[in-house]
This record gives sequence, C-alpha cells and structure tokens, in this order.
Amino acid sequence: MKWLQLAILGVALAGQARGEDIVDVLRRSQQQRLDAMPRAPSNDRAKTVRSSFEKLCLVLKPEMEIDLVVVGGATTAETLHGHIIVANESLADLPEGERIFILAHEIGHVVSDHWHQMGGLYQRWIPGEVTPAQTDPVAGSLGREASGLAHRQEHEADAYALRALQQLGIAPEVAVSAFMRQGMQQDTATHPGTRKRLAALRAAMVEVTASH
Repeated sequence: MKWLQLAILGVALAGQARGEDIVDVLRRSQQQRLDAMPRAPSNDRAKTVRSSFEKLCLVLKPEMEIDLVVVGGATTAETLHGHIIVANESLADLPEGERIFILAHEIGHVVSDHWHQMGGLYQRWIPGEVTPAQTDPVAGSLGREASGLAHRQEHEADAYALRALQQLGIAPEVAVSAFMRQGMQQDTATHPGTRKRLAALRAAMVEVTASH
C-alpha cells in the first residue's frame, strides 16, 4: 500500500484541481501511478501470473470484483484504487507457492477494504476541500497515524494470504520463503520490517495449526 505516503500527497497537491477533497486527490495520484506503469506483453510469464490469480479467485471467492494488471518495471505487487492488483510479470519466475502468497496478500488488501479505511483516516484529518492551510498543520500527525494503520493492514493482508495457502494445501513455510527471497527490509512509513512481519506470520501459523 505504498500509495499512502505523504510524499505522494505533496505531489498530488502540486496539480490539485480546485474543490477536490482528499480522496479525490489520492485517487488521482493513484491513477497517475497506474498510468505510468509499463504493461507487460501478453506472453507466457504474464499468463502464468494471471493463471495463479484466477486460481486464487476460484478458491477464495471474493465477493467484490478484483482486476489484475500485469506490469513490467520495478513494482513487484501492490493494490490501487481498492480493487486493482498490479503484479509484475517477474512473479512468474518464483515457485508457485510464493507467487500465490504474494497475490493472495494483495487480494487480502481488497477484501479487507483497506483503501476505504485509509481514505476515511485521511478525511478525518483533512475534511472538505484540500488546501495547504488544511494539510500543513496536520501533516505530521496524519503521517504517524496513517503509518500505524498501514502497518496493521500489512499484517492483516499477510494473515489473509497465509489462510489462502492453507485453503490451497500449500505449506505455510512458503510465506517465510517469499519474504526471505526479498531480503531483510527495515520499517518504512508504509510497511513493517521483515523481522516484524515474520514474527507476526509465525504467530499466525501457530493459530492456524491449532485450529485444525
């Protein structure tokens, strides 16, 4: 959920249209990001990613429509507009279980309604029309609260993806492998560091094992 960073808000405000509220600004910023991503060619790699996504949707049966866009470039996977999952064609090179985990994580963001949760948080801090007079005094406090929510959402999406692995009969250790392949990451404004995510995953694994 990288989109929520206040740096994005600053960029979006630079070209803000008069009368926009904060959700309009965030939505426009996300669309600009999506438009800038290079689409992957319709080749075997893209088909592999799409096949894994379709398999997940058949098993998980999300109640809302979820769109998949397969891209090239630097983005690995993220969710935009609350229902568009962007996935890099390079996911096709991963073992299937790891690819499934990453895609299920993004589906978790959608079904958990994380986009609207974050938009609601922004609206509480910045009601009405977006102006520098509205945003400047609250930027620090909003950033801290948004970061805390983003971290909780990442843990929720990880737990959802872990349950998806279970439904597909894939060993939960695959989730750990997916993280280790990316290397150890530190905390950012939008994501908890790898150690925190692995600790939360291992705790969730114990719960899943105990319930079956």
